[in-house]
Amino acid sequence: MHSILNLIRWKNLLMIALVQSLIKYALLEPFGVSTTLNALGIFLLILATIFIAAAGNIINDIYDVETDFVNKPEKLIVGKTISEKTAYTLFIIFNVIGVGIGFYLSNKVDKNAFFSLFVIISALLYVYASYLKQTLLIGNIIISIIVALSILIVGIFELLPAITLQNQQTQLTFFKIIFDYAVFAFMINLLREIAKDLEDIDGDYKAGMNTLPIAIGRTRATNVLFVLSLIPLLSITFYVINSLYKNEIAVGYFLLFIIGPLLYISIKSFNAKTKKEYHHISSILKIVMVFGMLSLLLYKYILF
Repeated sequence: MHSILNLIRWKNLLMIALVQSLIKYALLEPFGVSTTLNALGIFLLILATIFIAAAGNIINDIYDVETDFVNKPEKLIVGKTISEKTAYTLFIIFNVIGVGIGFYLSNKVDKNAFFSLFVIISALLYVYASYLKQTLLIGNIIISIIVALSILIVGIFELLPAITLQNQQTQLTFFKIIFDYAVFAFMINLLREIAKDLEDIDGDYKAGMNTLPIAIGRTRATNVLFVLSLIPLLSITFYVINSLYKNEIAVGYFLLFIIGPLLYISIKSFNAKTKKEYHHISSILKIVMVFGMLSLLLYKYILF
């Protein structure tokens, strides 16, 4: 059981569940926004998302056996504590459950087209693991879009079916907030993907992958990481100056838990050279992602 939990990356799945719950109960509910899903509905949406994400993590590990054997042999699961056949079986079961719940939910909100989201995400996770991961930057971008979609999907299911002429402005305002969080998640995850590629360059090279550090060299890829790290840093600083300057709690939170660590990451990535340093940058980015999502709790103090 412990091996299966590690295989599906249970901590990451908990993070997805937490973020989707926060959007529902910290952002939308307190302001009486018109929503589509009841408590069971949001639970099913979370369930569908984490089952598909778990399947994605499994297939990723199956295709990563060769690189993980070099990069992190101590964390190797497939072929060591779980057979490849068992991993494939779990991958299929989790996908069927996730997509099945997605089908039920899409019919429940009378938006059959929404079902295609679950199918597309499921297919993309497979194509990412089996092929796109080895291609220059495309794999990094695709997986970051999928991370962003795990946030945006709550807005799609909760707000879009409930739009009327009367509430259109309010619905779109809140959808834009969710979209901004999805963009933030995309940017942070893309930085993490590049940092992890820099950390795993040795194993990726032996596996014949064409990641950014392999294609342009470690030094140039580190420079790209540094330049890209400035985008969320400057964007969030601009947002705080323009939108939050009147709210001391929010300004303090963003300075301490998001802008500060992002500035630290930019400084560290400017001259990072070792596997340990890239791993450290990746870990800090994960913490920034968590605190970024927890800032949803501040909206009852920020809005109106």
